[in-house]
Amino acid sequence: MSKTVGFIGTGVMGSSMARNLMKAGFPVNVYTRTKAKADELVSEGAKWQEDVAQLAESSDIIITIVGYPHDVEEVYLGDQGIIQHAKSGSYLIDMTTSSPKLAQQIFEQAKEKNLHAYDAPVSGSDIYAEQGKLTIMVGGDKEHFNAVLPAFEAMGQNVVLQGPAGSGQHTKMCNQIAIASTMMGVVEAITYAEKAGLDTKTVLESIQFGAAGSFSLTNLAPRMIEGNFEPGFYVKHFIKDMNLAIESADRMELPVPGLKLAKELYDRLSEAGGDNDGTHALYKYYKMMAEDQ
Repeated sequence: MSKTVGFIGTGVMGSSMARNLMKAGFPVNVYTRTKAKADELVSEGAKWQEDVAQLAESSDIIITIVGYPHDVEEVYLGDQGIIQHAKSGSYLIDMTTSSPKLAQQIFEQAKEKNLHAYDAPVSGSDIYAEQGKLTIMVGGDKEHFNAVLPAFEAMGQNVVLQGPAGSGQHTKMCNQIAIASTMMGVVEAITYAEKAGLDTKTVLESIQFGAAGSFSLTNLAPRMIEGNFEPGFYVKHFIKDMNLAIESADRMELPVPGLKLAKELYDRLSEAGGDNDGTHALYKYYKMMAEDQ
């Protein structure tokens, strides 16, 4: 019999991830602060839980994908949190992009109660979440990894154990650093094509399959061109991720000028009201700059 999964956080990515777990045969308990966000999953067979404590007590594997590190801290370390209420031997998997230091703290406190904690942030779009094709970067003990691998494989195709606790979060910082500068390049390329009087869709036919090719160019540039800025990943959450990466890089005394420039541009987009757009909405800010010239 499959282990029961408790899933906390049914946002843009989480709903599809929980749904794919059910499709793979896992019984799923679900909780989110706004119950209406879980209604569709409940109608499909997920079992609603009234709070975090109840979910933890009734699940074997507990997966969280919430908004910010302070949410992660509350959900795991609070008096009514997961560590206080999970059954001995349970597996705890935080898939939020959060602080490597916090991931290590959760791991140590979980270990004291015979709980097996993993930090496992994801990369990919809302579409990849729907298709179960996410990249999952995992930190935690190798000893218990195979026990939770089937759950990971229900949600993603590229699942890699990176090392001890915190390693998943550090790997996600690498991912976000790469995306930040890449997104600036993609947006500048599309804006340049427009200024040069080119057909941007035709330009994409060439450059997305050459050396400039990237996920952002292939999947997000078409949305830019169409004026579709619906979020596969929110600007506000990307800013949070960049802040975490900058803080971590600063602790290592590592200069990250490209990341800091991207963060500055996204801050300006946020100030202009773009928090709830997708990350590719940076294009709108570049358009405004081009029109001001």
